[in-house]
Amino acid sequence: MPLDPETEQATLSQRFRNFLIVMVAIALSLVLFMGSRQHTQQPSLSALAQNSTPLEVALANQKPTLLEFYANWCTSCQAMADDIQDLEEQFSGQVNFVMLNVDNSKWLPEILKYDVDGIPHFVFMDAEGKAIASTIGQQPRQILADSLGALVAEGTVATSPTIGKTSLFQAAVKGNQDDPRSHGGMPAL
Repeated sequence: MPLDPETEQATLSQRFRNFLIVMVAIALSLVLFMGSRQHTQQPSLSALAQNSTPLEVALANQKPTLLEFYANWCTSCQAMADDIQDLEEQFSGQVNFVMLNVDNSKWLPEILKYDVDGIPHFVFMDAEGKAIASTIGQQPRQILADSLGALVAEGTVATSPTIGKTSLFQAAVKGNQDDPRSHGGMPAL
């Protein structure tokens, strides 16, 4: 039985309205999904390290430097990744950001030189590459920003003796390799 034209028009109008509602709902869902992905995606420490200034360049380019000792397994280091990325953008061109992974034995001389025993471990260096201050542990973004601002403006940094949340770290220094029982590792404790 055919519908009268008025009923048919109302049915088409209702279908069109429902179709528009569905399309708007899908569009909003996509926008929310994509927006939440961007806000929850935290930069990886490996990516930050890969994009950081090489140590040799930082020591030679006459700019102040923030040297960070970190490890991928360090929860305090991971928690600070967003802040470090923001600070790199804020101080772009003014400060070298150097990240050294404590799990890489290549950095053992620097680990020993700066007495790294907890991470994250930050060393503030002047434009000549001289260490002028250091701090250990998770730091509030604003404190790091203030310290970097002072480093750029005055070449000095006032660091607090307080230590933030850290991950313990002990450098793997080779033991007595002449002793066959040591197997080239750390001496027994």
